[in-house]
Amino acid sequence: MMTLASWDPAANLHTILPSFLNGSCCCSLSPYTSETMGPVVLSLSRMDSPRFPEETVLITGGGGYFGFRLGCALNQKGVRVILFDIIEPAQNLPEGITFVRGDIRCLSDVEAAFQDADIACVFHIASYGMSGREQLNKTRIEEVNVGGTENILQACLGRGVPSLVYTSTFNVIFGGQVIRNGDESLPYLPLHLHPDHYSRTKSIAEKKVLEANGLAFKQGDGVLRTCAIRPAGIYGAGEQRHLPRVVSYIERGLFRFVYGDPQSLVEFVHVDNLAKAHILASEALKADKGHIASGQPYFISDGRPVNNFEFFRPLVEGLGYTFPTTRLPLTLIYYFAFLIEMTHLIVGRLYNFQPFLTCTEVYKTGVTHYFSLEKAKSELGYAPQPFDLQEVVEWFKAHGHGRRPRGQDSEFILWDGILVLLLAFSVLTWIPPSTILSL
Repeated sequence: MMTLASWDPAANLHTILPSFLNGSCCCSLSPYTSETMGPVVLSLSRMDSPRFPEETVLITGGGGYFGFRLGCALNQKGVRVILFDIIEPAQNLPEGITFVRGDIRCLSDVEAAFQDADIACVFHIASYGMSGREQLNKTRIEEVNVGGTENILQACLGRGVPSLVYTSTFNVIFGGQVIRNGDESLPYLPLHLHPDHYSRTKSIAEKKVLEANGLAFKQGDGVLRTCAIRPAGIYGAGEQRHLPRVVSYIERGLFRFVYGDPQSLVEFVHVDNLAKAHILASEALKADKGHIASGQPYFISDGRPVNNFEFFRPLVEGLGYTFPTTRLPLTLIYYFAFLIEMTHLIVGRLYNFQPFLTCTEVYKTGVTHYFSLEKAKSELGYAPQPFDLQEVVEWFKAHGHGRRPRGQDSEFILWDGILVLLLAFSVLTWIPPSTILSL
């Protein structure tokens, strides 16, 4: 059963805040990839998708964490892979995988990546602005997410590429409202209600991709067939966008509280499950599968809704730290994030610091939103494998992370002080003036 709750004040505070906050999204540490790459030992033996006939595919954002992982999974199935990105993967490229350096914002760079191969499918993963300070760069978010997608569509139609799988996001539907077991019949969130520019531009780009389904090639016979994968938050050993940021906060002593309803639920997806979903989607665009995925979006996750903070408990405790017991109201943390964004707006040009939290991140971590996998299971044959954070814990330990001796924590006293001051100011802003005067 799918329910869509009405918007509550905590989930929709952005409607009363200045409109310029709509650009406050985050992005990857690597400028145009969906994730950035760290040294990671690939473990793709769990991939169980059908074998491909030998063909060539192109992956935008292929230098990033997920793009490279997907490329290796396809390569193991006998597919020739072209990785297109502005940053080369940190790993050595396996035989059968080539790297083409280019900027997705530049049409000539995109077209050059298509020149020397007959591309059977494009996996368009590259994006910008998902999290952190990059959420605040509205111009680049627009150029990469919308302009880059338009360039990919133009190249596909010009070169006669039969299939395009677009990596979208839950956020084309979610904008702070409670969603329980939602499905693909839910309408897009109206653009003016998106609390961040990343989500807004991903929604625009997804619509462009799905509307391009069935368009005729510019030369010759045939049409382009497209679909969109809407993933939950990605995790896995070596993930370099979200998990290192979480670990850095834990190690700095900044993870002192949790927030929101302890019963709130969100979703995550392991990188290998997400790679599997993309491979299945590309197969479902082909004639032998009846083009069943043509023009369709699919929600993809591990299929296990969980409280955001409880999801990270194994990581916190596995690295030797104490999980916080203090729980703060969601609205207070929203105001806290708002003050951080205002601070970044004022001083960001002089010191482009990493925001502790953004308003969008408060929504995404503290408000219930999870989606049904029934459509992906029935049409794509998607069956997520079970994973946990143990491999992530071991990866961080192997790379020198874990609780330090107590004497080394003094360097983070300044961070503690700043955090306390910002929280105190947030409380004063959050509490009605009449309440303060009566104290």
